[in-house]
Amino acid sequence: MGTAPQGGSVKTGKMPEGEKTRQCKQEAEQQHKEDEREGLIEFYGSYQELFQFFCSNTTIHGAIRLVCSKKNKMKTAFWSVLFFLTFGLLYWQFGILYREYFSYPVNLNLNLNSDRLTFPAVTLCTLNPYRYSAIRKKLDELDQITHQTLLDLYDYNMSLARSDWSTVSTRKRTSRSLLHHVQRHPLRRQKRDNLVSLPENSPSVDKNDWKIGFILCSENNKDCFHQVYSSGVDAVREWYSFHYINILAQVPDAKALDESDFENFIYACRFNEATCDKANYTHFHHPLYGNCYTFNDNSSSLWTSSLPGINNGLSLVVRTEQNDFIPLLSTVTGARVMVHDQNEPAFMDDGGFNVRPGIETSISMRKEMTVRLGGSYSDCTEDGSDVPVQNLYSSRYTEQVCIRSCFQLNMVNRCSCAYYFYPLPAGAEYCDYTKHVAWGYCYYKLLAEFKADVLGCFHKCRKPCKMTEYQLSAGYSRWPSAVSEDWVFYMLSQQNKYNITSKRNGVAKVNIFFEEWNYKTNGESPAYTVVTLLSQLGNQWSLWFGSSVLSVMELAELILDFIAITFILSFRWFRSRQRHSPPEPPPNSHNNAAFQDEASGLSAPHRFTVEAVVTTLPSYNSLEPHGPSRDGEVGHE
Repeated sequence: MGTAPQGGSVKTGKMPEGEKTRQCKQEAEQQHKEDEREGLIEFYGSYQELFQFFCSNTTIHGAIRLVCSKKNKMKTAFWSVLFFLTFGLLYWQFGILYREYFSYPVNLNLNLNSDRLTFPAVTLCTLNPYRYSAIRKKLDELDQITHQTLLDLYDYNMSLARSDWSTVSTRKRTSRSLLHHVQRHPLRRQKRDNLVSLPENSPSVDKNDWKIGFILCSENNKDCFHQVYSSGVDAVREWYSFHYINILAQVPDAKALDESDFENFIYACRFNEATCDKANYTHFHHPLYGNCYTFNDNSSSLWTSSLPGINNGLSLVVRTEQNDFIPLLSTVTGARVMVHDQNEPAFMDDGGFNVRPGIETSISMRKEMTVRLGGSYSDCTEDGSDVPVQNLYSSRYTEQVCIRSCFQLNMVNRCSCAYYFYPLPAGAEYCDYTKHVAWGYCYYKLLAEFKADVLGCFHKCRKPCKMTEYQLSAGYSRWPSAVSEDWVFYMLSQQNKYNITSKRNGVAKVNIFFEEWNYKTNGESPAYTVVTLLSQLGNQWSLWFGSSVLSVMELAELILDFIAITFILSFRWFRSRQRHSPPEPPPNSHNNAAFQDEASGLSAPHRFTVEAVVTTLPSYNSLEPHGPSRDGEVGHE
């Protein structure tokens, strides 16, 4: 007979196959919907996806060809090379534009203005170094020494009619201190072959090839050199000027040299048909040019030209006689004139010119202003405050003011005294060989370094950003004429006590006026502004890619997305590497591999399937006794 299975079990925990498939499809659809839902911030999953999206949607020309031709490798390679080559050429042009912009080029602007003009300052010097009473005695002693020197060197006997030297003996009346210092710097004449240390750049002046100069030595006489000249006239004048400066430096009060004699120098003065007087000028003394007078230097009441032309300017009649003339110091006669702006010193050596006696000199002026851009566009200064040189002049900054101040400061620093021709710095004193024995040696050494720009003065002193110049042109005519000279000289003798003996060589006339009202302004403007730069960059971008600013923003977005994806992928790679690497055992712990495997097995989560087992109860008939059989034994058990 058949029996039912006694120990059979039925697994009711398993899900039907159809229901499980349906549930998986629902989960996949839900995940797909979530993937398609747009988030606030999304990043591409790969670089390929990023570049494919960019090339398909960008407005930059040529980028779409990289996607459309991806099935054709030859076209893809061609367009890739062309695309990046175009980018390279574009940024090469960008580099040229940026280089030109940061070179700060300027445009020169020329403007012609017409207006009433302020008359410039005019400085007039006598060209006659005055024999001042404060130094007359020492000058006479120096002249006596020079007379003897010329007699010894050239056998030339100077005329003594100009002074009272002949009343005294040369040797007996000469000061011992002056003679001592003159003998320390003697004037010598030697052949070039005998002066081994002389430079060989001076041309010969005569058949004997003579060189003349004076010796300058250091304080301990260990180092000496010859200050030599190829011309004996230049050597004698420079040697005399060197001792003359020492005599001037010994005067304790500079006001002792202020001996103005305006009436005996300026015979007539007129501006704009009106007479000018002492209130219209200032006086100062120049060591070589004598008494100097500056007209229209008072900033409170400046002259203004109402009209151009010779009758609306400054007209002067000046004396050019040679009374009190020092023949060994100045070898010219007449007067020296310089036109300059107000509040600027008159550097007569640089910008002045001489007026000839017996000549009417008419000087026409044209004003010219220069305005430079400062900052990065040019190396100019607004007021000199950023120049590393102290301004020793009581005037505004100019390049010449800075250069002379620089030399004077180096002179004080190197030689411990100041050169007499330039302003005196605070706490310093003028060079004088009674106090500074070797200052001449130091000065000529320093002067050679200054001219070679070893001191750096020409590099330190920059041009001013705004400056005014006057372009001059001169015309000459004989004055007074032959038919009018008699009555002109007679009127001068009656009014100005003019000595008629010198006649034409004693007077000169100067006219200074504006040629026209128009004046020129030279200005600068930036050649490349920010607007110009952006315009040029846009032109280049449009030329190579035919796109706009928004295309540039697309390219910037591509770069930012590339950086973000790189960061995210790197972060994921780093996290996955940390997750799969086994943790290192802590120090002082047992290495029990079996325990670690068991622990890891216990700690790992498992998914269990619960199965319900139903056991069938035995039939009561099976309890009845049966014969010995296998089934009975089993049932009995």
